[in-house]
Amino acid sequence: MLNEKLTMGIEFGSTRIKAVLIGEDYTPIASGSHEWENRLEDGYWTYDLDEAWSGLQDAFQQLASEYKNTRGEELTKVDSIGFSGMMHGYLAFDANEELLVPFRTWRNTTTEEAAKEMSELFSFNIPQRWSIAHLYQAMLNNEEHVNKINYVTTLAGYIHWKLTGEKVLGVGEASGMFPIDSDAVDYNQSMIDTFEGKIEAYNTPWKLREIFPKVISAGGDAGILSEEGAHLIDPTGKLEAGSVLAPPEGDAGTGMVATNSVAEKTGNVSAGTSVFSMIVLEEELKDYYTEIDMVTTPTGKPTAMVHCNNFTTDINAWAKLFAELIESLGLEVSNDQLFSTLFKKALEADDDGGKLMSCNYYSGEPITGLEEGRPLFVQMPDSVLSLPNFMRTHIYSALATLKLGMDILVEKENVSVDQLLGHGGFFKTEFVGQQLMADALTIPVSVMESAGEGGPWGMALLASYQIHKEDGETLEDYLTNKVFSSQEASSVNPTEKGIENFKQFIERYVMMLEVEKSAVENIN
Repeated sequence: MLNEKLTMGIEFGSTRIKAVLIGEDYTPIASGSHEWENRLEDGYWTYDLDEAWSGLQDAFQQLASEYKNTRGEELTKVDSIGFSGMMHGYLAFDANEELLVPFRTWRNTTTEEAAKEMSELFSFNIPQRWSIAHLYQAMLNNEEHVNKINYVTTLAGYIHWKLTGEKVLGVGEASGMFPIDSDAVDYNQSMIDTFEGKIEAYNTPWKLREIFPKVISAGGDAGILSEEGAHLIDPTGKLEAGSVLAPPEGDAGTGMVATNSVAEKTGNVSAGTSVFSMIVLEEELKDYYTEIDMVTTPTGKPTAMVHCNNFTTDINAWAKLFAELIESLGLEVSNDQLFSTLFKKALEADDDGGKLMSCNYYSGEPITGLEEGRPLFVQMPDSVLSLPNFMRTHIYSALATLKLGMDILVEKENVSVDQLLGHGGFFKTEFVGQQLMADALTIPVSVMESAGEGGPWGMALLASYQIHKEDGETLEDYLTNKVFSSQEASSVNPTEKGIENFKQFIERYVMMLEVEKSAVENIN
């Protein structure tokens, strides 16, 4: 389309950096991706920031190449761009903009002491992955770098800063750095005062607001792409500077946008390497729970989040093993065909899953009180080991911790959820993931046509809102009346049999957690 305004969303996920380009009809025109992996270094899960840039460049070049192939012209101008990343974590820089310690990701469970103290201090749950927990734990550890801190941000905030020079963060992502006052759409000032009183004895040369990004709601001014930033994305020099940038968000916020779950009483579940459900509340919870995170939508509405560090990693590892066997036999099968076949097999399982059990914990899981993980597969002498039972067990295992967290919201806070909108790789095989999740959570699960686009598409929509919103038009209205007005969702209801099957599984799973704890204690 001549003079069509183009918008790009780029998300730094746990295993992929993905870029999506959309036009004015909100549908993807081109995309690109780069695979990367975290590594355990000196006791911390981390990523190399040099690879963040090379991965961004790779993803963009793939997108630009696809655009040229489909449109017949070079991609030189993008009107608006948005960056999102895996949530929270800790990136600390000194006054020379040098990284003080390697990036500490959301996956780390090394801040238990700090998170516990902060939660009790604020009467508000502070998860271990939050930036404030990492910062305070570094202080408790007497880490040398603390007094050199000039700026602390998240991965999305870091990328945005280097591309624009702006030290800002979208409110949804900022709510994973420090608790947010939803009325002010800013960090909770009362809690900041309490924190600074707590750390007074440390005599730090900084105040919290001085080293944290400025908080911006969706649609707010977050800067433009600089000449240096354009070259960081596209070293070939074809991409022009001047793109309007949306406030950087986390993958939780982009998931809400991608499923149109930003209004009160809506909910979504993002299911990939990790899994989290997000329920937008009418009011704050009456109490606080270590299993429930209180974050916000990209416009600052209070949102209850059940976050599990582990989800499909174990399933992916077993699928890779099967792929090696197939290759060793001289056969070929695509990843899509492999996963589709394995997931569909899960529907053929015995009601009791053959009495097989597994624990999918590759890393710690705060909801169940584990600082480390040991992936386990367990069978009893009378178990029935078949491929359907094996796959059902691993999918149920992935869903189990999410179920334990969701039960707190439903049973203790009487939060009602009419349906969950699902997105992420778990739903790529039609129907299977939806049905098993609906049975596990006893909530209808819906998937939109766009569900496979996920976070980067959600970030592209936030960037689109940045330049297309009308005066007074809220993000909620923009998504409902424009983006999703013609989209239909495929819904799956839980079944009585499925609910009963998962109920039996979760009882065995809770007992098996004692085995998992023993494995963590005894196998190093």
